[in-house]
Amino acid sequence: MSEDLVHVVLGAFAAAILLCLGWFARTHLWKRGLRRKQAFFGLPDNAETLLVVNRDAAGPELTVSRTDMFSLLELSALIKECGAHAQVIAHDTAQQGFGERTEFCVGGPASNRRMAAHLHAMLPGIRVNSEPEPGPDRGAFQIGSERYRMEPGRAEYVVLARLTAGQGGQARPVFLFCGQRAITHQAATRYLARHHERLSRKHGTNSFVLLLKVVNSQAYGPDVVELVSDVTKAAQAPAPAVRNSHRAPKD
Repeated sequence: MSEDLVHVVLGAFAAAILLCLGWFARTHLWKRGLRRKQAFFGLPDNAETLLVVNRDAAGPELTVSRTDMFSLLELSALIKECGAHAQVIAHDTAQQGFGERTEFCVGGPASNRRMAAHLHAMLPGIRVNSEPEPGPDRGAFQIGSERYRMEPGRAEYVVLARLTAGQGGQARPVFLFCGQRAITHQAATRYLARHHERLSRKHGTNSFVLLLKVVNSQAYGPDVVELVSDVTKAAQAPAPAVRNSHRAPKD
């Protein structure tokens, strides 16, 4: 065997080794990222999860509105990536506790009984004005001592929360998407899909409550979202009297 042929064989062998090492490294990183994502969402392989939504008022059957369907599509993609399975149920049929299965609850407390129960049990510091009469405080959030009023189409708020029952590591989380309008729920689910890696690095598997603002939805839909603040402490404490109100500035 000539010296040149030996060099060719050795080069091919080294290239094959490097290719295998690169493949193993990429696979290891992918699996580590998947395990981190599964831990954050509480969705190990073949896990069952609940998608709780409002029941459309058009009839007795479970009919999901167009905007809520977009929210479910965002969540379904995340669930599928984790290798888990989802069951869609109406808010008024979800008569079970939490912690056994991961739950994604979409909707405001006025139209979603399950959401109202979660806020009352786990986030007493959040109050939502559900009065039907029109007025500046209709749909407003009170979180701690702050009040957040919406201006439809210009500035709307939504709470994105990851909550666990107790401190045990085995409890599956509940994710809440509680907004002032339906489009804010889609904005929050999209925000979670885009930023879950950063949220996982920051919060791990601990509970958190974030207040988001959807900016100019009449022009940009659910795409422009700002993080207002982490309101975990205020949301989990009993609500005090209101001191400040926030609304978008007039042009």
